[in-house]
Amino acid sequence: MLQYKTGSEQETAAAAYAICKRLPPGSVVAFTGGMGMGKTAFVRGALKAFGNDAFVSSPTFALVHDYGGDPPVYHFDMYRVQGEDDLYSTGFFDYLDGRSILFIEWSENIAGALPPDTVFVHIAPGEKENDRVITVEGGVFSC
Repeated sequence: MLQYKTGSEQETAAAAYAICKRLPPGSVVAFTGGMGMGKTAFVRGALKAFGNDAFVSSPTFALVHDYGGDPPVYHFDMYRVQGEDDLYSTGFFDYLDGRSILFIEWSENIAGALPPDTVFVHIAPGEKENDRVITVEGGVFSC
């Protein structure tokens, strides 16, 4: 398990960069944490770790953003998904190709569909308004 404490969006992005430099292709990263905790800022930093400087926004209305790259990176928002059955109509399982990197916001809505080696990132508020506590476990961070 890893834990980072950050005090700004930029620090959250920097922590994501450091974390994601260790991710192999095929990784699934599942976020938990309330609205406004910095999940999208985390993805912004993560993309830089893969040499990708695409514009990152929350996929709330689109369900998924395709950022391309090598490895391909996809950013999901499962806020409106009611369960695993909804995933079949979205093509979600096609993205689990063993090569792509998936970042999944509101992952608790599809917990049963996540692969066993999923990396879990929990982002919680810290002591001050912009402080965050980022806890990473699972996948390559299981040791």
